[in-house]
Amino acid sequence: MHPPRRAALGLLPLLLLLLPPPAPGAANKPTPCQRCRGLVDKFNQGMVDTANKNFGGGNTAWEEKTLSKYEFSEIRLLEILEGLCESSDFECNQMLEAQEEHLEAWWLQLKNEYPDLFEWFCVKTLKVCCLPGTYGPDCLECQGGSQRPCSGNGHCSGDGSRQGDGSCRCHVGYQGALCADCMDGYFSSLRNETHSFCTACDESCKTCSGPTNRDCGECEVGWVLEEDACMDVDECAAETPPCSAAQFCKNVNGSYTCEECDSSCVGCTGEGPGNCKECIPGYARELGQCADVDECSLAAKACVRKNENCYNTPGSYVCVCPDGFEETEDACVPPAEAGEWLSSCSTACPPWDTGFACRLAAWSEIHTDSGLGVVRVGFPGDRCVAPLWAHTRAEVPAS
Repeated sequence: MHPPRRAALGLLPLLLLLLPPPAPGAANKPTPCQRCRGLVDKFNQGMVDTANKNFGGGNTAWEEKTLSKYEFSEIRLLEILEGLCESSDFECNQMLEAQEEHLEAWWLQLKNEYPDLFEWFCVKTLKVCCLPGTYGPDCLECQGGSQRPCSGNGHCSGDGSRQGDGSCRCHVGYQGALCADCMDGYFSSLRNETHSFCTACDESCKTCSGPTNRDCGECEVGWVLEEDACMDVDECAAETPPCSAAQFCKNVNGSYTCEECDSSCVGCTGEGPGNCKECIPGYARELGQCADVDECSLAAKACVRKNENCYNTPGSYVCVCPDGFEETEDACVPPAEAGEWLSSCSTACPPWDTGFACRLAAWSEIHTDSGLGVVRVGFPGDRCVAPLWAHTRAEVPAS
């Protein structure tokens, strides 16, 4: 009894025709080597997944004797291949279709001789990959050798692929063709025929031979050599301050920062209202710092109009009439006092006009001061004034 492997695998081309085409311009398209390695990884996983299975038929003893054990059988190969690619993975299915015979030959004939499927399939047969530590079309050794390319301190260009030029791209702290030398700011903490390790210098050193600020060969910018050690320069102590008049200087290792003064300050030496050189108008020194002056609580009244309320604000104050009061140039007038004007017109107006005109004048006076904008004229010193008739006729109340 021969397993129907060919019939099952023969459906693959038809399935591929039914798959949707790959999206145009797909980003990060895998290289041939990456595609091959991915297929091998899935094949190896398939072997793991089927490791504990058998034929599952009714006469296992006969099957093992006649067709060999399941471990090396074509049925197991078929199960591995059937689960190798997702139906939507076009590139995996395409590669599987093209390379099915190679995988079958390795499984049935070459697996014992070449146990590493990746090396046999991707490197030696398809020639799309190289072994680790080699690169390019001919799989040449990377700089520093294939065992420890770039001294273990960098990446070999094209490592493991048929691409690149084998040159070293060094990790941070290393330089040189083999990444065996230390960059400025690093010192060699270990170096022998096979290994090289570089360690960062103290932050004060541009070059160094050891880890402390006394091992510097040259000081970094912002540090200066004092007593055989690189010491931080306090830029804030310079004769000419590096910051503007509205800022204070804050020293940090190797540099400085300029911070804004508190809003209550005119110039400052540090953070907060306690470090002001002078206080802005509306603020005064109180308990060692600039504090808001409450103008409304001073002995000299800030708001001078009659009945006016004073409200303190940061650095200033506002004067406001109480709710319901009429605002005039000299006072906040309560409603009751405005009514008294009408009742006292006969004594406040000239003797020649104590009737309707007087009442009209008083009404006009009140509403003009309230902002209605009635145009008026009168006699100097009079409390009740006679309005211009043309501007008030429509607004005159009934007498």
